[in-house]
Amino acid sequence: MTLSDLALILDAPVHALLGRKPSKHVYHVAVRNPPEDRELSDPEWERVAREMMAAAGVDPHGDDQGCRWVAVRHADDHIHIVATTARQDGRQPNLRQDIVKMHDVARRFETEFGLRRLTHGDKTPRKWSKTGEAEKATRRGLQETARETLQRAVREAAAAAADDSDFFARIGAAGVRVQQRIAPDGRVTGYSVALPGDRDGRQKPVWFSGSRLAPDLSLPRVRERWASPAAVGALTPAEAWRVAEEKVRQAAAHLGAGGLRQGAGDVAALGDLVVVVAQVSPRVARELIRDAAREFERASRAPAARALEGQARELYRDSASTLTRSIAGAGHGDTRAVLGLLAALVMAVDASRRWHEAQEFRVQAHAAGRAGRLLREALEVTAGAAASLRCKPRRKEAAARTRTGQRLATVPAARPVAGIVQEALPVHARTILADPAWPALRARLEEVERAGENPTAVLAAVAAQRELTSAESVAEVLAWRLDGWRKQRGGAATTGSGERASTASAGGAGRAGSVRRTGAPIPARSLPGDEQGKGPERGR
Repeated sequence: MTLSDLALILDAPVHALLGRKPSKHVYHVAVRNPPEDRELSDPEWERVAREMMAAAGVDPHGDDQGCRWVAVRHADDHIHIVATTARQDGRQPNLRQDIVKMHDVARRFETEFGLRRLTHGDKTPRKWSKTGEAEKATRRGLQETARETLQRAVREAAAAAADDSDFFARIGAAGVRVQQRIAPDGRVTGYSVALPGDRDGRQKPVWFSGSRLAPDLSLPRVRERWASPAAVGALTPAEAWRVAEEKVRQAAAHLGAGGLRQGAGDVAALGDLVVVVAQVSPRVARELIRDAAREFERASRAPAARALEGQARELYRDSASTLTRSIAGAGHGDTRAVLGLLAALVMAVDASRRWHEAQEFRVQAHAAGRAGRLLREALEVTAGAAASLRCKPRRKEAAARTRTGQRLATVPAARPVAGIVQEALPVHARTILADPAWPALRARLEEVERAGENPTAVLAAVAAQRELTSAESVAEVLAWRLDGWRKQRGGAATTGSGERASTASAGGAGRAGSVRRTGAPIPARSLPGDEQGKGPERGR
């Protein structure tokens, strides 16, 4: 049998229909398992295909007039199912809620086959960009789609705003077009945003309502943020960092203490706080904190009703208002002053992860875990930058004098990098050298030495900035701190012509999005994507 014969057999019910034929009659489902799952056998995949088609309404059990379909397995980890949406009796199949029903089947097979267990759709994921939007961004040479840009701009405005007028003003200040939906009685009932220059085929602006961007960006959900105004006075930047740190530590201890409804409100306020911290943080760690805010976005939307009161929520909102009013106007925060708040924020995000785990919100717990790891990295990078500001270690001698008094360029004497660690950190040397992240740390020490600085003094300086005993991987933490050291030195150093020296020339670690540019990335840093809804998908 050829593929044409097979297609003809599948399409026969369509050709037999009386009257007008449907323009689209192909139903396509891909069912895939993640790499960590075991490989299913052919009989197991056959069961999956039959149950999926029965649940979707394509070919119900016991119905000999169902639609024709075929399942193809051309890889170990997935199958494709193609069906014809015309029953044998000439009627149309009932495909209502087919995706939800197939997800239910997938959850049962995950338990029966011992596979990785996912969760039901809880209506908390952000609205992902469509294929056409991604293709348009590529044509225009943009790094992200208009929807993603608008999501970030509106979320930052909502997290920092104090009322409706402040919210719309901040959106406009971000360079985004905004229009309000006004009811006949004069009340503002909604809003839409558009990116300048983003137009459809008829050259009209492409507008997105808040609810089309994310579940918590509709105007009623945005207004929840200032339902209880925060009474915060203006503080000096140093006082603002200290006050915010104290409140975040208090809130972390009370997160979710009032039950499910209060916990859902607490994590929502914590998500806004992380967004605000990313806006006012020092440049050296700003991208890392923005990545953490993006990861925590899903964790901030718990699939439960929210209480707008609660001690933890109030403290998080007060902290965000304090930073917005006291830091944003004075420029980005001091590298050394922000350390305490970042440490408190790591503790708060970890508390939210434990709360999600207790409620069995697995997707949200994974998101909080990813955000916590990024915040820990941001904390250590900031610590390294603070050590660079505090200390001025002796530079290595780059030239030697001859008997005639002339200076000849020399190469620093080569020595094992392990000796640097043993000299600078004799207590931790054995642990560091056995750590899986040791190659990454060694590469960074070599880059420090090539830059002309004394690697022993630099390593001792960054190690003394914060304690190391609680670190899961001492080598990884030190590598992060050396990243901060080199970023700070690269941003502060200037060449003879007054231009900024490039840290990349010395192997510096920059960030473009979430891509690390160093040649030796830290191992075991895995940031998987949001896995909600990784079950079957349908194309018609």
